[in-house]
Amino acid sequence: MQTKARALVVMSRSSFEAHFDRQRLARLSQLATLPDPCWTDDLDSPEARRALTDAEVLITSWGAPLLTSRRLAAAPKLRAVLHCAGSVRDLVGQEVWQRGITVTSGADANAVPVAEYTLAAIIFAGKKAPFLAADAERAYGGWGSVTGYGDLSNFGRTVGIVGFSRIGRRVVELLNVLGGTTCLVADPYADPDEVARAGAQLVPLDELLPRVHVLSVHAPETAETHHLIGQSQLSLLPKHATVINTARGSLVDPDALAAECAAGRLFAILDVTDPEPLPAHSPLRDVARVMITPHIAGSLGTEIGRLTDHTLDELARWVTRRPLTAEITRESWALGVSA
Repeated sequence: MQTKARALVVMSRSSFEAHFDRQRLARLSQLATLPDPCWTDDLDSPEARRALTDAEVLITSWGAPLLTSRRLAAAPKLRAVLHCAGSVRDLVGQEVWQRGITVTSGADANAVPVAEYTLAAIIFAGKKAPFLAADAERAYGGWGSVTGYGDLSNFGRTVGIVGFSRIGRRVVELLNVLGGTTCLVADPYADPDEVARAGAQLVPLDELLPRVHVLSVHAPETAETHHLIGQSQLSLLPKHATVINTARGSLVDPDALAAECAAGRLFAILDVTDPEPLPAHSPLRDVARVMITPHIAGSLGTEIGRLTDHTLDELARWVTRRPLTAEITRESWALGVSA
């Protein structure tokens, strides 16, 4: 028999309104006993402290405050934190692991729209569509007027994936829709057999770079991956290659990328930048061969409902003592793969 958990929703008001429509709030109420109000964005208020006293589960998302040792001390019965978004690095710390609290993430669900955006970016990169659209001299002249953009094609292309992450793996699988695509993966932690089963080949980064028409970055943000794609790596890419970054801006050296694009050698599609938002003086802003979008690849609008459904499914498993599907371990958290 299913037993309800005592739960508290912790996130910003805008996040709560985006995650929980009437139907999803009703499902939450079926799975959990909730305080009134059931939501807070302030774990230090007297009302929140009273709710924390009995809380077994926190349902969190964007806008949730860091679970410090002081806040955890106010929640002696807390056993699980189920996160309705991707990264938990700004939410949990060592104190959570020391308490043995279970943590799950919506990163798998959030990977879906990011991978879809990336596939679209790869297809547009093949035709250089964003850059031609911004080129007033060529945009209206027909295909015969296009020069200086390389081979405008999505057939027989080689795509390089840096980081066989949740998103990187999905992108590899989605690339099967493109005929004749060769997919290479660079990731020092990836299993060659798993990469092969997904439809790609695992190779060292320096071997991957000279062979690709499109380079898509999907590694976690760690000290080790800061400016993973820098000047020396960019110089290995063939002329007219496109760099796509939907991971973290810090993975790519922005000045080196701006210089390569301004010189007419490379193109770039960036949904994340370093820093973010991009300052007005950044050279990336003034390069015609760079397309920048405002960090929209992840879940937005109705896509947020997918995150909520994923988390409610995890809550249903948790209250019935079934195995969870998206648990974050101390080890994976330390590696940054929960980001």
